[in-house]
Amino acid sequence: MPDDARLSSTEVYGTDPPPLRRPVDGAERDSVRHRLGARHGRRFSRLTLRILAIGIFPLATIFGGLMYLGVYERSLIDGRLLALGTEARMIAGALGETAVPPGDPATTEIEIETARKVLRRLVRPTRVRARLFARNGALIADSRALLRPGGAIRQEALPPPEGSSRVLRSLNEVYDWFFFLLSQGRDRAAAYREKPYESAADYEEVRLALGGDEGSMVRVSDRRRLILSFAIPVQHYKNVYGGLMLSISSAEIDRSVREVRQDIVLVFGIVFILSLLLSLYLARAISQPINRLAAAADRMRRVRTRSVAIPTFPDRRDEIGDLSAALNDLTTELFDRMDAIERFAADVSHELKNPLSSLRSAVETAARIDDAEKQKRLMAVIEQDVDRLDRLITDIANASRLDAELARLAPEPVDLRHLLQTLAEVYRTTAKEGAPEIRLDLPQRGSLIAQADEDRLVQVLQNLIANAVSFTPPQGAIRIAAVAEKNTVTVTVEDDGPGIAPGKEEDIFKRFYSERPAGEAFGQHSGLGLSISRQIVEAVGGALQAENIRAPDGSVCGARFAISLPRLFRTAGRPSGEGGTGSTA
Repeated sequence: MPDDARLSSTEVYGTDPPPLRRPVDGAERDSVRHRLGARHGRRFSRLTLRILAIGIFPLATIFGGLMYLGVYERSLIDGRLLALGTEARMIAGALGETAVPPGDPATTEIEIETARKVLRRLVRPTRVRARLFARNGALIADSRALLRPGGAIRQEALPPPEGSSRVLRSLNEVYDWFFFLLSQGRDRAAAYREKPYESAADYEEVRLALGGDEGSMVRVSDRRRLILSFAIPVQHYKNVYGGLMLSISSAEIDRSVREVRQDIVLVFGIVFILSLLLSLYLARAISQPINRLAAAADRMRRVRTRSVAIPTFPDRRDEIGDLSAALNDLTTELFDRMDAIERFAADVSHELKNPLSSLRSAVETAARIDDAEKQKRLMAVIEQDVDRLDRLITDIANASRLDAELARLAPEPVDLRHLLQTLAEVYRTTAKEGAPEIRLDLPQRGSLIAQADEDRLVQVLQNLIANAVSFTPPQGAIRIAAVAEKNTVTVTVEDDGPGIAPGKEEDIFKRFYSERPAGEAFGQHSGLGLSISRQIVEAVGGALQAENIRAPDGSVCGARFAISLPRLFRTAGRPSGEGGTGSTA
């Protein structure tokens, strides 16, 4: 029944289309295989390591910053120096009131025994060390030493007993050494050294105090402890009689900082473990399905059969699930395309054999006969077969390249009202005498804007009209109509011919199917037209169907082809199609 109108190579393709994909050379293919093999041999994929690094690095950075705690430690030191200053003022005031006897300020000295008693009483509740220096700089009282005219007995903290844990002591030493490097300014602080016989000259802050000013210093001991000291003059009625220096180790400060660090380490450990587990879970959730997809693709490349399926993840409603579904659809379409190519090759072989067999038979017969009239008829057959072969090869080449052309197709809004009116006018102008009449039936109002490729749609409509003309008797009519529905625009082409053979409504869209009207010379059509037309319509999201037109008594009185295209409601730079003509003849 209906077949095709011939398609020229320049109409369909213009120039040769570019290759569908970039060719891959052997070295690149071997590189891909090497990467696939190396990935399967690794315990952790690179993606997993990157996710772990991204998850852990911010935590490590925050952890390092918190472990530094320089500002916090500095605030504790400043607060302790402020407290030392307050204590020093209280003790110095008490010494000035109780240990300075009345008399000439120039010759009066502090009463040493009274000063020692006051120091021991006031310093005992605290851990502060107090040292009192006379106006001449000599040390006359020390809260940690019993000073006597014959010498001094120094009070020192006892070392830890031998039975204490050596591991704990080692850890403390490592801790002290490590955080000594992190502590702000400790590496630049002055060293703290105690001489057997101390004097005011050994301490700058004491010299300031003997001059009537206050002073403070922060030093570092051999044990990497900070020694905080504050010195203040001992005065009575604004006369300076000596200098008082209070000092204390940073043990309490270090203990406070250590407790904060321990809390940080505990919290960091918990967060680190949770982050590690979540990162591993995320990495597994991402890398494992990707590895499965890559492995399946690699097996499919090697096997090249449908037996290897791309894994699907129906429970995953994320990008990986979409990727697996898309790859599955892609491989299915790829194998369908391969099967179609194989069927197409078989059909091409079959279709080419018919004219080749006829051509061979005519050539062999012409070589054996001498009758000029018979040879002339055989040459006409040979010429007809050559033309048929040329037509077949051209149409087959066009059909084989159509997939690449449609892959680059960019649908756009098409005004079907204007397009159909133009086609009808062109047909009326070029129609020969006795050709069927074209009747155009369009709605009075409403837009007929569809999503399609205008050039390709013209090709399809010309093909359908040409087929309708070939099956319609001279006194018949070809009716073209369009109707807009909710989401589609449907264009129908009807003829008054014998209709479609029963059960062949879908077969006529197969490649190389050809059923021509009686009286038409054999081999005038390749049987590819309707197949190409459906392929073009489906490429823009539409559908092409065929059916018979039946009279009231049930008899077939023609064929109807319907093109359904996606409807658009507005276009840019093109009339919307409102109004217009109605039925025209």
